Amino acid sequence: MELNGLKNLYKSMKNQSIDRCRFEYVNGKGKFDVFFFIDENPFILLFGAKGANFSFEIEVKNGFIIKPEFEEEIYYKLIEFLGVKSNKGNPFKPFNFFLDFNNKIPSTINASNKAKPHETIVYRKDVEEAKKIYFLQWRNNNTSGDNVSKDNLEKTKKLLSVKAYERCKSKNISSCWTDIEEKAKEFYMPA
Repeated sequence: MELNGLKNLYKSMKNQSIDRCRFEYVNGKGKFDVFFFIDENPFILLFGAKGANFSFEIEVKNGFIIKPEFEEEIYYKLIEFLGVKSNKGNPFKPFNFFLDFNNKIPSTINASNKAKPHETIVYRKDVEEAKKIYFLQWRNNNTSGDNVSKDNLEKTKKLLSVKAYERCKSKNISSCWTDIEEKAKEFYMPA
């Protein structure tokens, strides 16, 4: 299935050098934080169910093509979250969910839609020190004789960007995090 609604959003992101954006999507009773990550290959759509404890990711391949299907567990959580009455004669169809989504994708965004790490971690919790959600700074491990850990690299990739991950991996740099919002710094690429 082609999500042609992503084409203009993608152009808007590229024109503003935004690799990750966030917008809201409403379907029935369900409200979602939707993240579009164009720095990953394939691109990723992350749907975070607001007020519920689940999320799911959809790969977006070249041509904005997706597979309109869900794992069984996600399927049942989703129909419950949406308040859909599914039955054998009229089952909930993922294709229709994505058709509705496609029609509601924003065509443009601005800097306020740029996805922030503390927004992303709500739905990508499986990272080291998950309570530390605010970006603090970079640490050059070469000066201390240490090595960046695999877990830290994974957190950098999931919450910041693939570019930051690659730079940190090649230059032995760790991302540092805090759980104190007032200490948070705006994300910037490591030198």
